[in-house]
Amino acid sequence: MASNHELINKLIEKLELLFKKQAEFSAEINSLKEELYRLQSAASKDQQNEIGKELITEPLPIEEKEHPIEPEVKTQSGIDESIAPKSEPILETEGEIESNKAQTRNYTQEVPKQKSSLEKFIGENILNKIGIIITIIGVAIGAKYSIENDLISPLTRIILGYLTAIGLLGFGIKLKEKYESYSAVLTSGAIVILYFITFFAYSFYGLIPQSVAFALMVIFTAFTVVAAISYNRQIIAHIGLVGAYAVPFLLSNDSGRADILFGYMAIINIGILIISFKKYWKSLYYSAFIFTWLIFMSWYFIDYSPEEHFGLALTFLTVFFLIFYITFIAYKLLKKEAFNSGDVVLLLINSFVFYGLGYAILNDNKTGSQLLGLFTLGNAVIHFIVSVLFYKMKLGDKKLFYLASAMVLVFITITIPVQLNGNWVTLLWVSEAALLFWLGRTKGISVYEKLSYPLMLLAFLSILQDWSNAYSFYYGLTTENEMTSIFNVHFLTSLLFLAAFGFIVWLSRKETYVSAFKPDSNWNKLWSYIIPSILIFSAYYAFRLEIELYWDQLFYTSKIEITSEDNYNNAIRNYDLRDFKTIWILNYSLLFMAALAYVSFKFIKNKALEVITIGLAVATIVMFLAQGLYAISELRESYLNPSEYFVKASVYLWIRYVSFIFLALALFTCYKFIKREGITRGFKIAYDILLHVSIIWVLSSELIHWMDLFDSAQSYKLGLSILWGVYSFLLIAFGIWKDKAYLRIGGMIFFGITLIKLFFYDIVHLNTISKTIVFVSLGVLLLIISFLYNKYKNQITDDAKD
Repeated sequence: MASNHELINKLIEKLELLFKKQAEFSAEINSLKEELYRLQSAASKDQQNEIGKELITEPLPIEEKEHPIEPEVKTQSGIDESIAPKSEPILETEGEIESNKAQTRNYTQEVPKQKSSLEKFIGENILNKIGIIITIIGVAIGAKYSIENDLISPLTRIILGYLTAIGLLGFGIKLKEKYESYSAVLTSGAIVILYFITFFAYSFYGLIPQSVAFALMVIFTAFTVVAAISYNRQIIAHIGLVGAYAVPFLLSNDSGRADILFGYMAIINIGILIISFKKYWKSLYYSAFIFTWLIFMSWYFIDYSPEEHFGLALTFLTVFFLIFYITFIAYKLLKKEAFNSGDVVLLLINSFVFYGLGYAILNDNKTGSQLLGLFTLGNAVIHFIVSVLFYKMKLGDKKLFYLASAMVLVFITITIPVQLNGNWVTLLWVSEAALLFWLGRTKGISVYEKLSYPLMLLAFLSILQDWSNAYSFYYGLTTENEMTSIFNVHFLTSLLFLAAFGFIVWLSRKETYVSAFKPDSNWNKLWSYIIPSILIFSAYYAFRLEIELYWDQLFYTSKIEITSEDNYNNAIRNYDLRDFKTIWILNYSLLFMAALAYVSFKFIKNKALEVITIGLAVATIVMFLAQGLYAISELRESYLNPSEYFVKASVYLWIRYVSFIFLALALFTCYKFIKREGITRGFKIAYDILLHVSIIWVLSSELIHWMDLFDSAQSYKLGLSILWGVYSFLLIAFGIWKDKAYLRIGGMIFFGITLIKLFFYDIVHLNTISKTIVFVSLGVLLLIISFLYNKYKNQITDDAKD
């Protein structure tokens, strides 16, 4: 019994320990609940409702904790744990839970149920707006019915309309204190009705004069402004804005008094913009901006007369520009608003609409057309004054100073072509672009760098125009446009242009300076291709145009007047000079591409540029083979058939070998490319094809050249067929030796072409001996090729060795 007594005591002690832990858990739960209640009472009403619903009404989860197993201790009673009474702790726990549930139910009853957010939005915002629209439509339908059936007189209709609007307005004002949102909708609807009733009274029925209608609508607009401020609702202000701008058009009697229209608009703009600034309603500013410029531009394109409206148009154009410019600056300064890309767009639109319309107005006037440069410079002065104020007074965001300064540079840039022309425009633009890019990139002023990019495009377009005017001889060469190659102002302009763009490219490649665009942005990638492309294109054409200029001037000055037997004067020129021009342009192109490839491989080391350069080199090689060799053959024909008017020198013959040197240089450049690391097998195969096509093309040209010199009649038949057959054989043999399947296949294809030429072209006019020579030669070559295939059949594979 003693042992049982000890066991009972142990179990009782263990049970008491569990009860103690349970009490601790209950105390912790209550503490958490109290903390939740405290936090909920401090929250807003809506948040309190949501939290009370979601957190308090649900039973709180109790974190389960692992406890170490207690060592077995015998109690005094000695009762075994398995038979210990469990009802008492269970009853106590259930009582605790019931107490908690009761507290939860009591708290839940104190928290009012909430409607869903969608239900609330529809009930409080959508239904009232739909209701006011339907009410207005209903009034309009009733008025229409009464008018069509002549139920009430016009005066009665207008009076009833005003009474309806006033009643709606009064009801809305009365409800403002308790139902502000609902009241604002009613007030807006009443204002709309007042506008249109006044319009109907004036326009349809003539019950009130224009001056009275105008005054009433101004009052309605003023009331709308007051209501918008009182209700703090932008929508009411927008209604007033639309109504204010509609008044002149609704009440217009086609008097053409643009001065009254624009004076009224200026007053409305000032008032509206003050409201938008006071209440920080930027959308109101944007709306006024759009309405004003649309109305002014519509008037300019439809009703503007240079003789009648010149001073008026310039005056109000300036007034509108300054209103929006000053408001924009004030926003940024007083509201300390962050500067973003949208602000840049807005300021640029305002400035360039003002400049564009001002330029057009001045240009249509005889006196004004002489002031275009001064007007452009005046725009720069306005922005300069603003930038100085920013700098001296240290006002606002630093980016505002940069933007205003950039606008100064932009308008100074525009002043240049307005007052000047020709090469000075290009030089000033490209210099300014280089300066802005340098400031933006080295000083970290992103606005300057971004402004430099459009200036680069302008400078590029400008130099294209300069080249078109300077080097075009569409109407022939005269003593007025004759100039010395290389030593002329146009080539000097091109060199300075290249220097500026070279500086920009060099600066853009320096890793110590960060671009204004993000490294992975599309704009950064786009400009990284555009700027070097402009440099390469301009460098190529700067020298090419001088070569063309030299040969064009020789061609036009070679003119000879010949009097025929009928006493008619005929002018002839040395057209061989055109062929020399083609040859030297192609020689220069081959040299330029080789030099560009060398610079790319040695210094730039850009994979994309290397591939593009090689692509251009290949295109130039193909162009030389197709066009250059033809021009060379034309010179040979001209030499063999001399003219009585022009001397044919030996240069007609040996110019071909000078060209072959340039061709070899370009092919060597391509060879250096394929020998670089990482070049794929496809590029190497393409090079082999290009090389052998070039060789056989040049050899064919040489064969024809020498056979023509020796007055052979079979150059295009017998000679070419034998040459092509021999080269096909060598190509197949070389393919077997180097184990290159594509060369062997190419040789076979070329041999097939030779055989087709033989049967369908050569044998038609060949004599028996010539036919025998051709057939025997090609037959022997085919036998040798077959022998090589049989002898090396075990060594020939389909894989090419590098």
